[in-house]
Amino acid sequence: MKALPKKLLPLILFAVAVTSLFSVRPAQAFTVTLEQVGANVVATGSGAFNLMGLTFASGGFSASGGIGPSIANLVVADGTGLSRYTGFSGPSSFGPGITIVSDSSDSGDSVGIIGAGGFFPGPGIFLPAGYVSGTALSDSSTYNSATFASLGVTPGTYTWTWGDGADQRFTLQIGPVPGPTVPDGGSTVSLLGFALLGLAVLQRKLPSLRGWKS
Repeated sequence: MKALPKKLLPLILFAVAVTSLFSVRPAQAFTVTLEQVGANVVATGSGAFNLMGLTFASGGFSASGGIGPSIANLVVADGTGLSRYTGFSGPSSFGPGITIVSDSSDSGDSVGIIGAGGFFPGPGIFLPAGYVSGTALSDSSTYNSATFASLGVTPGTYTWTWGDGADQRFTLQIGPVPGPTVPDGGSTVSLLGFALLGLAVLQRKLPSLRGWKS
């Protein structure tokens, strides 16, 4: 095999660098948003879980949709035969409400979390029996004639993490996300700008490559 021309090597390295910017994929995550919708509060969940880093603790749990802020307890949609996983870290509460309030109606895949210890069955993430990592889940719960205050929740972002570098997460967003958000974190856009600038400089130095064809 012939060695690559020295002038072509920098261009290949540049292409590899640009490709790597778009090959980074976000870690799997499940997010529940709690919103005031008219006279009701609605919880909507979607996403997937990566079980790597979590430990299966026990199975056979049944749960009804409900919320208990003082122990970081949230169940979106009724479920039976749920499996409990441990090995995560995060907040032990998301509001002062000490009463567990049942939802008025729900639908979808049952997903739950208890963030605090001292309460049966203890801290855990609860998922459908036989759940396979990466499988998409979606669900919703509605609390009729309710407000954040009546449910005892405090608006904000609450995140429970696990896995290498704590890159897997379960997020509860109560109320609107504060401030503007930039898709893809914004850093990729900046890096791409530098990459394009580098290509322009490289083309000026290697004019013969502009019309290169295979």
